Amino acid sequence: MSRLAKRILMSVLGVAVCGVSVGMFKFAALGVDPFQSFMSGLDALVPIRFGTLYVIANALLLLFALIVDRHKIGIATFINLFLLGYIAEFSLQLCERLIGQVGLVVRIGILLVAIVMMCLASSLYFTADLGVSTYDAVALVWAGRQQKLKFAYCRVICDFVCVALGIVLSLLAGLTWVEILASVGVGTVITAFFMGPLIAFFNRHIAEPMLKGRER
Repeated sequence: MSRLAKRILMSVLGVAVCGVSVGMFKFAALGVDPFQSFMSGLDALVPIRFGTLYVIANALLLLFALIVDRHKIGIATFINLFLLGYIAEFSLQLCERLIGQVGLVVRIGILLVAIVMMCLASSLYFTADLGVSTYDAVALVWAGRQQKLKFAYCRVICDFVCVALGIVLSLLAGLTWVEILASVGVGTVITAFFMGPLIAFFNRHIAEPMLKGRER
């Protein structure tokens, strides 16, 4: 298999695994990643299916990235744009059908599995290096145009804005704080601040060997 074919395969696998993990995050109802907390609020307010809403929201972000700095956009950006939302929607529905109502301990277990899966997905996606998601592109473009703010700070600000917007949209949709905390909770904090070491582990032991093979 050629190196480009491997990179495309890793991008597709990364998006697919990430989509499944997002569905599991939503099913666990203990908090999703910052961008998905925004999407959850938008989903509560806009009466269309989540997969289609995800495509529309990311298409708008893609338009911004194309206008301001298209160098961050690649094949993987479009794979993420058109697949992730529908895979997440299917994953959530599958969990609801197969698992049903469960207690807090099981939900915590599902959240932990989802975190590991999202880290693996991120490792595959980033190592393939065929473009970033539209949300990542916004922070990267902003950081590239700011002399005083590093990417890490731009990303934290973007994450904070997404969480805040998600809460506002959820309140406008009439959700209770109990329902809102299903999207903004411990899972949100973990995905925003504590996934780096696990992604680095998957980079070393799975993603890089998968890409380089005998070159290592």
